[in-house]
Amino acid sequence: MSILKEGKPVGLACDHAGYEMKQIVMQELDVRGIAYKDFGTYSTDSCDYPDFAHPLALAVEAGECYPGIAICGSGNGINMTLNKHQGIRAALCWTTEIAALARQHNDANVLVMPGRFISGELCREIVDVFLNTDFEGGRHQRRIDKIPADR
Repeated sequence: MSILKEGKPVGLACDHAGYEMKQIVMQELDVRGIAYKDFGTYSTDSCDYPDFAHPLALAVEAGECYPGIAICGSGNGINMTLNKHQGIRAALCWTTEIAALARQHNDANVLVMPGRFISGELCREIVDVFLNTDFEGGRHQRRIDKIPADR
């Protein structure tokens, strides 16, 4: 199965440290014929990850994109920013097993990767696993329902 939703592009965002890895992700999506919307950044010039994370999060929350993929140097900054949004469950993944569990147990809707700490090949593998792993539901849904701070 796939978490891709028909008619919805995958949303992409990164800062300067994630730019090169985002190019790898875009190439992988192109090869698979998967549409995407790029929220930036568009170069390796120093920039601030919140400027790109917030628009991605808003698009995922609004249903304009699904899922999202975001990258910064360590993955932490962009992940923290994304998770400030109530409708976002961004998961920082640096192995395929973590990516699978983020989908199976947490219904993650944004994949975050550490651009300075994983290889291009591992990036491709993580994207593949994330996009092709289903949420298990059941007891995990109960936990997901308790995440929003406004409940």
